[in-house]
Amino acid sequence: MPAIGSLIDWGNLDYRAQAWKNLRNCDILPIMKQPLSGIFTPNITPLDSRGRLDEQKLRSYVDWLIEKGVHGLYPNGSTGEFVRFTPEERRQVIEIVVDQTQGRVPILAGAAEANVSETIRACDLYGSLGCRAVAIVAPFYYRLAPDGVFAYFKEIADRVSVDVTLYNIPLFASPIDVATVKRLAQECPRVVGIKDSSGDIPHMMRMISEVRPLRKDFFFMTGWDAALVPMLMIGCDGGTNATSGVVPELTRAIYESCKAGQWDRAMQLQYRLLPLFDAMLSTLEFPEGFRRGARIRGWDLGESRQPLSPQQATAADVAQGKLQEMLSGFDFMQSRTNPAREISSGASDSVINRIVHEVLSQLKSV
Repeated sequence: MPAIGSLIDWGNLDYRAQAWKNLRNCDILPIMKQPLSGIFTPNITPLDSRGRLDEQKLRSYVDWLIEKGVHGLYPNGSTGEFVRFTPEERRQVIEIVVDQTQGRVPILAGAAEANVSETIRACDLYGSLGCRAVAIVAPFYYRLAPDGVFAYFKEIADRVSVDVTLYNIPLFASPIDVATVKRLAQECPRVVGIKDSSGDIPHMMRMISEVRPLRKDFFFMTGWDAALVPMLMIGCDGGTNATSGVVPELTRAIYESCKAGQWDRAMQLQYRLLPLFDAMLSTLEFPEGFRRGARIRGWDLGESRQPLSPQQATAADVAQGKLQEMLSGFDFMQSRTNPAREISSGASDSVINRIVHEVLSQLKSV
């Protein structure tokens, strides 16, 4: 795979990207095969007052999530409302997130388009930009039988130049059954994992038991926040959790507790996460509740492109008040600093120096 520096027009990027370019020109920073494990944030897509992509807000939000400890980013997911954006806007989202992340965490890019050829085109572009892998939802609108789902993913996996993650979300798309996952894992080396948002623990157990003996490198991520700890207990490698875009401190603490075998603590934290997830998922049109949760954390990411009726807008305000009350009991809410201002207040020189220092420190240890 070509180096990122040969594929991006660096003249259009900000000072962070320029610092990264200088290092890449020394041929010392190849694209790393970062592990796909931990908590990946399916981040909300910020919009301005005119409903357009808010680039600066997205950049600041990415910085905040990384500084709060998420292990990876997942732009253009369901929480990011990918179907409500044009293909050009989806590509712009990925370009911004890759540029701003600068390799600090791996990126799992949502690459699903309405047909195979456009999906392949998006996959190859996102891989060339430096995304660690792409996530592709099973065909939506038309409900396909398992053979159709297999044929769809195999056609893509055989033709792309980037690792592919299956995305099972039967609420919105054709389900991916265990036999199909096993066939794809056996026949398609490019298919490296699955993100499953069914919340079905026995289904996940069956997938792990069938696939892991065949592909030790195949990873399993849960997209169902309400079962994060149980899913990690049965062998999942991490989660792509919408709540991590609102309470990244909590989801990271859950993951780290599980990794350390501190299951009692992990379950205590899960019981604190559960009502937050329920409130953000069930009380409003998805993903409006997560936008309202982010607003409480200091991130006004704009209004969704799905209009709300007057009654829904009122309900959203009421729900936000309840979320505020629920979140007030967490230690990380005691800081009243505006995170957007906190992220953007540093001088550019200090950011460049930090990047260079971190990279050179890693190189010295090699």
